[in-house]
Amino acid sequence: MSKNKPVVVIGLMGSGKTTAGVLIAEALGLAFSDSDPFLKARYGGTAAQIAARDGADALHRYEAEHVLAELAGEPKVIAAAASTIEDPRVRAALREAFVVWVDAADEVLAERMRSSDHRPDFDPAAMRARREPYFREVADLVCDVGVMRPEQVRDAVLRELDLPAHR
Repeated sequence: MSKNKPVVVIGLMGSGKTTAGVLIAEALGLAFSDSDPFLKARYGGTAAQIAARDGADALHRYEAEHVLAELAGEPKVIAAAASTIEDPRVRAALREAFVVWVDAADEVLAERMRSSDHRPDFDPAAMRARREPYFREVADLVCDVGVMRPEQVRDAVLRELDLPAHR
């Protein structure tokens, strides 16, 4: 595998997609793209604000648009919003990428989200029930971020890509 293939980091809210994604992008020398800045620039709000203003279905369409647009461009590392995995177009497009699923126990994710302004009603168990089969379908690598630090996720990706460890 080469770094000419996009890397997509997937997982539920609180799993550390952005943190791991930034480290992976730096190690590979690739650009990094995250749905949060995309949503703010294109739709004028955070995920929570857009969901409140336009509804969850619209938010999920916008998040899928982010991933599809980024996969169509130059290879980069993409932190994909968890909802995108429910879109069959996104799952099909992910076949051309190296997909890293960052995951942790529901209790870990819930604790991380208590201090976040993403969505106050986040229920990891309900989201996992809907999305876990899709995560399993597309993931090339699964990292338990309940026990792995972001740097260890980066290093696991580099190993899987057959690239030298980060210095």
